[in-house]
Amino acid sequence: MQIVLIEGDGIGPEVTAAACRVVEAAGVMIDWVRTPAGLHAAEQLGDPLPEETLEIIRRYRVALKGPCTTPVGKGFRSINVRLRQGLDLYASVRPVKTLPGVRTPYDKVDLVVVRENTEGLYAGLEHEVVPGVIESVRLITRAAAERIVRFAFELARTGGRRLVTFCHKADVMRLSDGLFLECARAVADEFPFIRFDEKPIDNVCLELATDPSRFDVLVMENLFGDVISDLCAGLVGGLGLVPGANLGARYAVFEAVHGSAPDIAGKGLANPIAVVRSAAMMLEHVGHRPAAQRIEQAVARTLENQIGLTRDLGGDGTTATITEQLIKNL
Repeated sequence: MQIVLIEGDGIGPEVTAAACRVVEAAGVMIDWVRTPAGLHAAEQLGDPLPEETLEIIRRYRVALKGPCTTPVGKGFRSINVRLRQGLDLYASVRPVKTLPGVRTPYDKVDLVVVRENTEGLYAGLEHEVVPGVIESVRLITRAAAERIVRFAFELARTGGRRLVTFCHKADVMRLSDGLFLECARAVADEFPFIRFDEKPIDNVCLELATDPSRFDVLVMENLFGDVISDLCAGLVGGLGLVPGANLGARYAVFEAVHGSAPDIAGKGLANPIAVVRSAAMMLEHVGHRPAAQRIEQAVARTLENQIGLTRDLGGDGTTATITEQLIKNL
């Protein structure tokens, strides 16, 4: 089986190498098709996301991706935004679940954030009207709104989940979020066996901070989803533990939600669990569910045993020590 591998920048090569080792130890033989993206691609090829990389993903359909650096306020456009739009990866899926051995103020968290991935403010459609005045376009279309809400309900149905909450700000953005909310209600009528709730995004933030266990599947537009998915990661221990997937009708790219951490790149200190768990999601996607479940069980055992953990998890270990523990616990 051939799957595309984008190592990424900073700690990307280290954590993706760890994930590849764990996948192999789980008994799944993958012929990784390596292709560049990120700062090195920009320096060597003149483009942080070469068209060749997109074509390779289109050919093999599935990719595992490490973190790529995006300059803040300057430089090139976000690689992730270009990747999602270029491959129409319209659904971002972030499962968030309490893990053993990880101390947090919350327990019994088990939810999924589903984020529309191609429109909204996060799409980056902006221009300078006159010097000192910038206008950003928040684009919402009926087709994309219906598609992402239907995706969330199908995910709930196939995953045995019973509640879908649509997050919005339709009281202020009456046209854009009003259309999204109208679409959400219409799609909800197609799934009478799954409960549907609609909440303003500020209420959702408040309730996540007080009792996140009340939520099951959350679905929302792009920018709201970017913020809420990271907030939810914080409920269970941080970005170093939470996996992610970007899914479309034809293609799928699996990646961790954290950054490239250039300050510790090359030092062997990075925590690979988020990428390892993203690889487990990838394996389930391509039909290797038993191996994916074994990897998740190994992650739980490793965190519970508290051996070989990296500094961000309270240990004094390295990327190598935690990877060895993950493999041992398989």
